[in-house]
Order: sequence, then C-alpha cells, then structure tokens
Amino acid sequence: MKPKVIIIVVLSIIALLFIFLNTEVVRVNFIIGSFEMSKIVLILFSLVIGLIIGYFLGNIFEIKKKEKKSE
Repeated sequence: MKPKVIIIVVLSIIALLFIFLNTEVVRVNFIIGSFEMSKIVLILFSLVIGLIIGYFLGNIFEIKKKEKKSE
C-alpha cells in the first residue's frame, strides 16, 4: 500500500472519531444570516469542502508539473 493512501486512511479515521464525539447543536453565523445545525453536519461539510479543494488544487499542481517536464 502506498504511504499516501495509508495517511489518508489514518486521517479519515481520526476525522470520523472527532466528528462522532461532537454531536451538539451549534449556531452558525454567515453574512446573510444564521442558523443552527449539528456539529457533525458542520464538520462533515467542512471536511468535504476541504477534500474537494485539495483534490482540485492537487490536480492543478500536477498538470503544471507535467507542463514543466514537457518543456
């Protein structure tokens, strides 16, 4: 197994443990308003957004790296 995969699995397990230990309802304030939601939903939402951003940034940097090699 690749080290990157192992790190992702370990970090995912830690994130899931952290999520399930935080089940309270919290108030979330945005510029346009506020609402209440469970910490689990808020943390999962933040995790998913971070994974999506990381995925796209990783692809962008990989494409740039390939372009430099082809020059």
